[in-house]
Amino acid sequence: MSQYWSAVVHGLTPYVPGEQPKLANLVKLNTNECPYGPSPRVLDALRAEAADTLRLYPDPNSDRLRAGIAAYHGVNADQVFVGNGSDEVLAHAFMALLKHDAPILFPDISYSFYPVYCGLYEIAYRQVPLTDAFEIRVDDYLTLNGGVIFPNPNAPTGRLLALSEIERLLAGNPDSVVVIDEAYIDFGGESAVGLVARYPQLLVTRTLSKSHALAGLRVGYAIGQPHLIEALNRVKDSFNSYPLDRFAQAGALASLQDHGYFEALCARVVATRTRLVAAMSDMGFEVLPSTANFIFARHPAHDGAELAAGLRERSIIVRHFKQPARIAPFLRITIGTDAQCDALIAALKTLVAC
Repeated sequence: MSQYWSAVVHGLTPYVPGEQPKLANLVKLNTNECPYGPSPRVLDALRAEAADTLRLYPDPNSDRLRAGIAAYHGVNADQVFVGNGSDEVLAHAFMALLKHDAPILFPDISYSFYPVYCGLYEIAYRQVPLTDAFEIRVDDYLTLNGGVIFPNPNAPTGRLLALSEIERLLAGNPDSVVVIDEAYIDFGGESAVGLVARYPQLLVTRTLSKSHALAGLRVGYAIGQPHLIEALNRVKDSFNSYPLDRFAQAGALASLQDHGYFEALCARVVATRTRLVAAMSDMGFEVLPSTANFIFARHPAHDGAELAAGLRERSIIVRHFKQPARIAPFLRITIGTDAQCDALIAALKTLVAC
């Protein structure tokens, strides 16, 4: 605390990112990073950018990247917004599209950055309880609101809301923006991007951090009709006109253009997820249905915090959330390589046998 802090800073409860420990021989399964490297085309593109042109500012509009994203999704470039990771894209969406008189709605168990944005921008919000099965119930969102936002699949649960239910949500909220945060959609879900043409209030946010293995480059984007994208650009250009550097733009474009590598990477993660779920189920874990690159699991006879601590003693890091209390028994486990997941399975077998 300091006398020099503004009133806003005094009142903030910042987001706490996943731990990035500096330990040797660590099995790191806590931050939903991809266990495999990006396309070789990305590395070639980054090397090509290491040139004299670094003395120049990058393209403030990321025109080539936006055109590449548009082609990838079958939309127009004026329907695409890019930012420094999807967190920045989401932050701009909160300010540009979700700050109204009525409270916005999002699940009570969801991405913990949402209430942080609301605190930063002084946005009223209401957290809507998930069902006992940790599912989003669309009927709970068909009420007066200043906007709706949630990840699909949801985080940290990994549960997917069907596209038909998203369309029902949109039909019931014609006067407020609906943001679908698709950070994990590529691991088994169906994107809502195809609904953008029919619903002017829909904004879909995406990231290249997970399924494209580019967490280190920080590239996120949003797709919506041009009037929503203009609002995001107005906020962006009032904050930072150059959010993506030359490396990020070049690497992201190269990744999107190597679709074969992307599909193989996602398939590999999904196959390991299937094997891990089966192994943990055999040990008595309840594992929620996941279409993400992580799973959410609990054991009826063992405390979640104690399991996380026991894994840490064996140099395996997973994510445990103390709050809310409903999810305290659970572990969120990133899908790693087969070898990493084998180490996790062996450690869990020892721990649950105690």
